[in-house]
Amino acid sequence: MFSIRSVKVTELSESSQTRIKYSSSFVVLVFVAGLLVGGVAAVFISYREISKLENETTNLQSQISRLSGNQTITNQNITIYQNNVSLSQLYENLKDSVVLIRGTQSIGTIEGSGFIYNYSGAMVIITNNHVVSGTTELSVTFSDGNGYPAIVNGTDPYADLAILSVVGASQAEFKPLEIVSSSTLRVGDLAIAIGAPYGLVGTMTTGVISALGRTIREEAYTGGYAIANIIQTSVPINPGNSGGPLLNYDGKVIGITTAIVNESQGLGFAVPSNTILREKEALISSGTYRGHSYLGVKGTDMDYAEAQTSGVNVTYGWKIAQVVPFGPAYDASIMSGDILLGINGTVIKNGDEMSSYLEEHTLPGETAVLDVARMNQSSNVTEFFHVSVVLGIRPSQP
Repeated sequence: MFSIRSVKVTELSESSQTRIKYSSSFVVLVFVAGLLVGGVAAVFISYREISKLENETTNLQSQISRLSGNQTITNQNITIYQNNVSLSQLYENLKDSVVLIRGTQSIGTIEGSGFIYNYSGAMVIITNNHVVSGTTELSVTFSDGNGYPAIVNGTDPYADLAILSVVGASQAEFKPLEIVSSSTLRVGDLAIAIGAPYGLVGTMTTGVISALGRTIREEAYTGGYAIANIIQTSVPINPGNSGGPLLNYDGKVIGITTAIVNESQGLGFAVPSNTILREKEALISSGTYRGHSYLGVKGTDMDYAEAQTSGVNVTYGWKIAQVVPFGPAYDASIMSGDILLGINGTVIKNGDEMSSYLEEHTLPGETAVLDVARMNQSSNVTEFFHVSVVLGIRPSQP
């Protein structure tokens, strides 16, 4: 039994060995074929990937090239243009219209700026009053370097305005600027100044309109009265800029640069063009302007702390501290302690707004209706009422 079984086992082993050889050969062939197919596939896939990468690289290079070109154009726009205006071209158009003004005072020589204006065919120079006040041997120098003597036609210290005539200059020297209304100005509007800061003739600076309706004081020239309805601007202004034009980006005059806050940054002030348009005829024809309305009161701004102290329930307005005897407010029975809240239906939040409204919207002799708050001392209740006042003429400068 064991032998048979051994033989059978031997015979089966030989047969199995033969099948195993064929199977092994087949497996080897399949493996080799797999390697060949895999190699071909790998080569094909690698070729496709390489081609894809080359295409992507080409596309990226093309995009980078286009971006570089766009960036160059953008840089040029930022450098050369603001608000779609070429500043260099605008300067070329304006620089010959701005002049240097020199005068001799008791303290020495002063310098300021001015600009040329065509008044009904007569060429004049508009500047600040404080530039020419108290001067002798006044002269105007044009951008081409030609200088001529000048005389003062008229001044208004209350608006810091002066108008000059140039003696002996040819018509070719005069390249006038256009003055437009400042009524449409808004905070944030772009602005330009051209003048002669520190004697540096033809200097151009840019900025924005920072605020409107400010008041400033020039005690030496106005006798304590405020110069009202002033433009505040971030355009850099320095000594010597005074009297030069503040312009919009159309190259039109919207004001006259007039003052700065000492040691400040970006706090400059300009007389608005509406003041020039309102006064120019009177200054040229009569040498003065008498159109500043006068209320005859002094006071201070209201706020929360002042309201608490006064015991009233209003935290805005202008609290009257003094009524000038026999002035317009006195005649209308306005009293010290009254709070001015409005004029002719316009809300007045502070002294700046009161002065600016009177300057811009009223004339001496007109009747103004004041909205007033008054503390009733007997009932300790704040009363509100309207008062009609006939506005007077501001007294002449001392």
